[in-house]
Amino acid sequence: MMTPMTRTTLSCALVALLAFAAAATAEAQALKIGFVNFGRLLDESPQAKAAQATLEAEFMPRQRDVAAQRKSLQEKVDKLQKEAAVMSEADRLRAEREARDLELNVNRRFNELQEDLNLRRNEEVGKMQRALLQEVQAYARANGYQLVVSEGVLFAAEGVDITPQLVAAIKAKAPAAATPPKP
Repeated sequence: MMTPMTRTTLSCALVALLAFAAAATAEAQALKIGFVNFGRLLDESPQAKAAQATLEAEFMPRQRDVAAQRKSLQEKVDKLQKEAAVMSEADRLRAEREARDLELNVNRRFNELQEDLNLRRNEEVGKMQRALLQEVQAYARANGYQLVVSEGVLFAAEGVDITPQLVAAIKAKAPAAATPPKP
């Protein structure tokens, strides 16, 4: 059984809660909120295309070299398989050892290439993310947004998604960024 004091306290708490909820709703309606699909922004930005072109130009010679070594290895293995039956034991063992050594060398160079490429890619993605974050912040300030969210959003209405406008603004602002720097 509730005492009159408990009822009064509960009633005051309920009124305060309703007032707070009404104030929060009015405040939320006054906020200008935007959503950015940052993955899409990364994919479609001129900075991303320039970074990709830079990485390709930087690593293409090494990729060609590793591909040529793999082709050479395959040719040696094919030749060894064809001629193994007519080779002397010593020649066959020497050719097998050369093929194994070449295979180890090719695999080592391929792994080094992949590690170097991943490190550079991570550097470029980090630079892009910082630059795009600054672009998002500048766009939000210029267009009066109080809140812009990105990751972890389960739903964003089309009118709240400002990604297309951001992509267009970034492309218009930085047309020189679309062309990769000359190595």
